[in-house]
Amino acid sequence: MRVFARSLGAAVTLSVMAGLCLMMALAPAQAQDQALIDAAKKEGRVVWYTTQIVNQFARPAAEAFQKKYGIRVDYIRADSNEVALRILNEGRAGKVQADVFDGTAAVASLKKENLVLQWTPEGAKRLPANAVDDAGYWVATNLYVLTPGYNTDLVPKAAAPKTYEDLLDPRWKGKIAWNTAASPSAASGFVGVVLTSMGPEKGRAYLKELAKQNVTGIQVAARQVLDQVIAGEYAIALNIFNNHAVISAAKGAPSAWIPLNPAMAVLSVISVTKDAPHQNAGKLFLEFLISEEGQKLYRDADYMPIDPNVPARDPSLRPDGERFKALTFTPEQIDVNMPLWAGVFRDYFR
Repeated sequence: MRVFARSLGAAVTLSVMAGLCLMMALAPAQAQDQALIDAAKKEGRVVWYTTQIVNQFARPAAEAFQKKYGIRVDYIRADSNEVALRILNEGRAGKVQADVFDGTAAVASLKKENLVLQWTPEGAKRLPANAVDDAGYWVATNLYVLTPGYNTDLVPKAAAPKTYEDLLDPRWKGKIAWNTAASPSAASGFVGVVLTSMGPEKGRAYLKELAKQNVTGIQVAARQVLDQVIAGEYAIALNIFNNHAVISAAKGAPSAWIPLNPAMAVLSVISVTKDAPHQNAGKLFLEFLISEEGQKLYRDADYMPIDPNVPARDPSLRPDGERFKALTFTPEQIDVNMPLWAGVFRDYFR
């Protein structure tokens, strides 16, 4: 009994000590969080430059944050290249307006201009390692997967192209469209996947054949390319966000996507602007979007959350590495390779 009592006493002591250690570890973090919340509330506003669709995600996310913290969110929607140009012009003029910005490509170019805050949020610790920039300039919020999409009224599921080679079928000549911008979600991104997966020689040979299909170039965002396909202007869209096809189909549109192997996967990342006028509010908003609560907002909007503990509502959207494969590119990889991809696009399709 004495041995048991001593063992029990030792166990209780260890348990108490462990609890105290945990409390001591949590206390500074909680104090730090509260300090950030207090500072953000004092600023009272955050300006967000976003590539997210307004009705689908930007507005609900802004409203959820404002309801939680009482901090107003003003958002401006544009594509990654427009976001980068806007912040670049503001920075050079010494009048930075954005506190926080997201996208797939903007951060790489803005880092070179010293316009991105080097800061790693506390909440990043719960995310996969490849979702957090080692240098502390960005954190991923969600994953985009770029695939072909098609109009199900014009293309029966059984007839839809299933491989890259299927896109060369004469039946699709003049019936394919894509975005012509130098962007991952455009023709240049499609070229990048082809060159990376097939190699330079085979990839160029394939693109030469694809050019014979008279693919229509449209100077609009990938979402709008899909919209034109849904409207019946074209049968197939190349390099659209596969979750957009799901969102449209849920609303009754004749929309579907193709798990072409390999697809392109890109990280949609978020950063705080250096010298942001409401930097604390920007930090808090970023923390909110990568929190479990924020990640569920992505899920509920039919996006693919970056947090593996918050799966997408449609699991088939995410590449599984077997049935559906993808090549994943970071913002820096896109920045380095985009000039080459865009140049090859011009060689064959302009």
